[in-house]
Amino acid sequence: MAIYNLGSINVDHIYRLPHLPASGETLAAEGYGQGLGGKGANQSVAAARAGALVHHIGAIAALGEDWVLDRLQEYGVRTDRIARLHHQTTGHAIILVDGQGENSIVLHPGANRRLDPDAVAQALAPIGPRDTLLIQNETSQQVEAARIARAAGARVIYSSAPFSVDAVRAILPHVSLLALNSVEAAQLSKAFPDGIAVPAMLVTKGAEGAEYRDLTSGQTLTQQAFPARAVDTTGAGDCFLGYFAAGLDLGRPIPEALRHAAAASAIKVTRPGAGDAIPEASEVSDYLARTGGGQSAGGG
Repeated sequence: MAIYNLGSINVDHIYRLPHLPASGETLAAEGYGQGLGGKGANQSVAAARAGALVHHIGAIAALGEDWVLDRLQEYGVRTDRIARLHHQTTGHAIILVDGQGENSIVLHPGANRRLDPDAVAQALAPIGPRDTLLIQNETSQQVEAARIARAAGARVIYSSAPFSVDAVRAILPHVSLLALNSVEAAQLSKAFPDGIAVPAMLVTKGAEGAEYRDLTSGQTLTQQAFPARAVDTTGAGDCFLGYFAAGLDLGRPIPEALRHAAAASAIKVTRPGAGDAIPEASEVSDYLARTGGGQSAGGG
């Protein structure tokens, strides 16, 4: 079993501020850092650190940023399906983080939006029924990748972020699990008032935990969030989804996969950064042993 992730790779530029700026306000940063980010890279790192075999499909600039590939490999992600594109910049994000760990983010997609369709199809050629495809809205070629994966019998997990009605409508016929946060869930409900035809949804709610909704049976599983003193919430949802996808790939029951994902996210938000702050599987296991494992509940 393996996870293929058609995902964005960004260089994060992180500025620490006393508060997020209001319109027209200029603030002096209290700190600056640079790290690995992008929803796709974050999810690949999380899934790999959770114990899954992860192949990342994406692109960065042809020159510079060799450290990005080195960092992904260090975290256990296979990078041979990442293209180096000439005349393109590596995607990057400007991340503003306040004293409570909340953030605002500006993205420049760069090479993430310049993926070659033939290269993506070739990268997905080995995918099969026991595998999983992760995709988000920060790259190109999402719909074609989802079609290839579903035709091969693979599980397709789609993060509808950044949220786009047109993107969701185009890809839904090929999606096994739709993943979104509470804000995106509200946008989805407004855009599709009659509901959507997808087998399952995962809704992350920050400090309120998460819900797994089986839309075929009507059953909902809830997972409480673990208490955490947040330093930086950037990438917490990606950490959750990557760990959850790895749990499914490793054959864990959904409640157990939810608990591991919640624990990983709780650890991640206590550390600065995005992909670089995601914990290893052993840290998550130790955390669950210390805290008693958390609770999940089912409902109709």
